[in-house]
Amino acid sequence: MSLFEKTATELLALQAEGKASAVEVADAFLAAYSAREPKLKSFMLSPDPDAVRRRAAEIDAKRKSGRPLGKLAGVPVAVKDVLCTKGVRTTCSSKILEHFVPPYDAHVVERLAAEDAVIFGKTNMDEFAMGSSTENSAYHLTRNPWDTERIPGGSSGGSAACVAGCQAPVSLGTDTGGSIRQPAALCGIVGMKPTYGRVSRYGLVAFASSLDQIGPFAHDTRDCALMMEAIAGHDDRDSTSVNRPAPEYTKTVDQPVKGLKIGVPREFFGQGLDAEIEGAVRQALKEYEKLGATLVDVSLPHSPYALAAYYIVAPAEASSNLARYDGMHYGHRTTEKGDLIATYSKSRAEGFGKEVQRRIILGTYVLSSGYKDAYYVKALKVRRLVKKDFDDAFEKCDVVMGPTTPSAAFKAGEKSDDPLALYLSDVYTVSCNLAGLPGMSIPCGFTKSGLPIGLQLLGAPFSEEQLFRIARMYESVTDWHTKRPKV
Repeated sequence: MSLFEKTATELLALQAEGKASAVEVADAFLAAYSAREPKLKSFMLSPDPDAVRRRAAEIDAKRKSGRPLGKLAGVPVAVKDVLCTKGVRTTCSSKILEHFVPPYDAHVVERLAAEDAVIFGKTNMDEFAMGSSTENSAYHLTRNPWDTERIPGGSSGGSAACVAGCQAPVSLGTDTGGSIRQPAALCGIVGMKPTYGRVSRYGLVAFASSLDQIGPFAHDTRDCALMMEAIAGHDDRDSTSVNRPAPEYTKTVDQPVKGLKIGVPREFFGQGLDAEIEGAVRQALKEYEKLGATLVDVSLPHSPYALAAYYIVAPAEASSNLARYDGMHYGHRTTEKGDLIATYSKSRAEGFGKEVQRRIILGTYVLSSGYKDAYYVKALKVRRLVKKDFDDAFEKCDVVMGPTTPSAAFKAGEKSDDPLALYLSDVYTVSCNLAGLPGMSIPCGFTKSGLPIGLQLLGAPFSEEQLFRIARMYESVTDWHTKRPKV
């Protein structure tokens, strides 16, 4: 296996044993990036080779000096272009922020630096994280490494594709309604959406503030746990950050969960689920049974309403969060002359893409006088019922499992003219965000045409440690996580 195909854990071991330097690791991934980026288009902002090598050399020097090293010493980490990076453009894949250069780093970027990671470029995404295919980027379409005619999922499609395509061993994405788990499933890798409040959102350009969470992508659960260990924890600068110690996930990840009870929600196995996806998920559940787990039938009766509630709550918050981009305070400003209102209108029309405009209009409508109670307030009530469904389920089981997506990756452009069909890609993932729960997707097979399939694990609040252990149980008896596409 080539150096660029190895996991972060393997790269750390090679450096510790003196078999590879941080500079050699950096060079391997820079070469992989150069060879594969023309096909995949994973990145919004390309890695700066000089900066990457300089950072790697600093880590090699630190190692030679005998000084303590961070958890990610010499590991390249790609970062979704919705996270602020000091002195480096952060565009959110939108024309309205095309020239925005943040004066500070996001909290998670600070944490990566503190753990001696090598920041390896900014990844492409759906504009302002609004989408499920990365087709809504204002700049280019990212391709799925398993089939470059297909989408990688979204909105963190670039972060998923660059890991699956071995352009970086690990990356960071964000998940508002499934934007880590869904692309992880479609690209055949591991993705973790933490409990709301577990990871600081300071420096994350907001889409929907009560739903957004930052989390990692990796080839396997060990690497995912390592990344979570690096970024999780309290931050005073985020008022929603929970002041609760984060476990050392890597110390327990290989410990199986004894007496495991798996909740299988009947609502996740109904109309609209592809037969190949269902077959792979059912087979994964059988593997857990062989490991001593017990399957428990559970019901999430309000989950059929979760998607509708999500597409009211999320656009409403987006309408408020994106109001600042008006051509006066922030963002692109039109060159056409006009009064204040005309300047606002023209600047936003030029700067925002169609999907962002659609969600702003929808969000503004549901918050408007006469409609707020009928739509927004009702959606919040449904959100509470969704949370209660999970509370009831976790009284009977340790984890809820089911498919991450209703189908495998579809061809680029296949659903571009049907926004509702795209929204249905998130049918199994949005409820997790509405309830503020941790969730992850792990690879569990392939379709007959060679496309990856994801198994979704949902846990009670702050049960990330247990989710990693449960996911690792499955990895210990399967090899799906070891597969790499031929790009």
